[in-house]
Formats: sequence, C-alpha cells, structure tokens
Amino acid sequence: MATERKSRTKRAKKEETTWQERVIQIRRVSKVVKGGKKLSFRAIVVVGNERGQVGVGVGKASDVIGAVKKGVADGKKHLIDVPITKSNSIPHPIDGVGGGAKVIMRPAAPGTGVIAGGAVRTVLELAGVRNILAKQLGSNNPLNNARAAVNALSTLRTLSEVAEDRGIPIQNLYI
Repeated sequence: MATERKSRTKRAKKEETTWQERVIQIRRVSKVVKGGKKLSFRAIVVVGNERGQVGVGVGKASDVIGAVKKGVADGKKHLIDVPITKSNSIPHPIDGVGGGAKVIMRPAAPGTGVIAGGAVRTVLELAGVRNILAKQLGSNNPLNNARAAVNALSTLRTLSEVAEDRGIPIQNLYI
C-alpha cells in the first residue's frame, strides 16, 4: 500500500511540472570523413517550467527530430533554480559570461515585461521571469548567449541566502 502511494505521488509530481521546450537554433553541420562529408543537425533547445527552473541543452543527430529530442534531454540534465521575487523579477543586478558572450541583467518594475533579445529572452521567459532588463554583449552566438544567461541566473542569491552565509539576521541587511 505504501508503494502505491509513492508511485501515485511521483506520477502526480511529474504531471504537475509541465516542461516547455523552445528550439533556439537548428543548424546543419558536416564532418569530413574518409568517404566524404557526413551531414548532421545540431539543435539548441531551452527547457523550462516557468516556475523558476530552466536549462539549456544541445543535441546532435542525423535528423532534426532526433537532435531536438537529444537537446531536450540534455536541457533537463542541466536544470538550474532561479530565485524570482514577488514582482516576477530577479533579486539584484547580475552579469553572466558564456564563451565570448556577456549578458547584463537588471531587475525591473512590475509591468515592464521582458526586455531582452534572442536566446536570452527565451531563457528568461521559460525561467518564469516577467519583468527584467537584459542586454547581450560581445557575441551573437545563440548558444553562448543562452549559456551566459544561465550562468547569470545560476549565480543569483536571495536576501535570506546572503544573511545565512554571513550569519546575521535578515533585518540587519536592510540597514
């Protein structure tokens, strides 16, 4: 009876978290082998539940559907938790780096929306952030920009986490 209850709650949890997937880029790539060129497809996919979890994955296969499936599986392996404030923004300004790309993110007032471009916008929307200002600098590569956005979001900290690390009450942080 206990095992039935466990399996039922596991199923309920899986159904609760609805994962959304968005393909950022599909690119045809080739590898030179002895017999000629071997063509395959590379898919960059962002996976998120719009409740504070997001991941970026890359998949490569000989067909597009297989590449997207592999990208989704890779994205779910590399999920991060994003702290989101009551105003659906981020707790503090942050910068992120991924390859040659740099991303700057600033919290915004309620009603602002997601002001960001390209892959960064997709990552933020699937993370569940609704009010934010973001700018991508350096590179136009969607994979590096998505990884820079994930890097920035993964280094965010809430006030309670900072207070706990410093060993002081939260009230002392406001002073």
